[in-house]
Amino acid sequence: MAVKPIQYEMLLSFCTEHQGALELLRQYRPYLEAIPSMRRPQDSIVTLPLPNVRVREAAYLQETAMPVTAGAAVTLPCDVAFLMCDPEWKVKTGVEIFVFIHRPNEDFADLLMRWRKTQILLDGGHEWLLPQRYQHLLSDGAESAHPLFVVFPQTPKRIVQGLRGAALPVVVHPLDEAAEALETSDPDLELDLISGLEDIDASGLEIPDSE
Repeated sequence: MAVKPIQYEMLLSFCTEHQGALELLRQYRPYLEAIPSMRRPQDSIVTLPLPNVRVREAAYLQETAMPVTAGAAVTLPCDVAFLMCDPEWKVKTGVEIFVFIHRPNEDFADLLMRWRKTQILLDGGHEWLLPQRYQHLLSDGAESAHPLFVVFPQTPKRIVQGLRGAALPVVVHPLDEAAEALETSDPDLELDLISGLEDIDASGLEIPDSE
């Protein structure tokens, strides 16, 4: 059975919320121990889905004719980045975890290559392009990058075997029942849930970041 797009999207959404990030890291103890405060995950883990960085040095990727120039802003090929922060001092601790979720129709070489491209882009140093709510954090990137590969029960065994053979951390995260429920949900019910939005006063809503 192949990985479904809805499974990938649900897991990406799951990891974006700090509680989901915590649950994911529980499956790999070395990274779990890097969390500054287990009681305050909302202040200890900054989650950045499909993150952007500004590279400090030019980077050369094999499939591009032109190099990524120094100072260019790029979207990393990972799915989510976790930045660890001290909840008391409100500063980054230097631990950065890059999550790679097995995407639909993605084989071992494609998944591994996303990590290799991330290594190349970060090798010369980087600066995070952070949302407005995290502008107080020091945006300089850490010297070392820590990958975490997340696969599904439907992921082919050769992918898991290859990742483990390359000494890369990999965890299996099932989302089958939730994915099936969402995929077969009644679209009319979803419309009912938002039918009252026209009565909301938008003047007090927070304006989202333009990044």
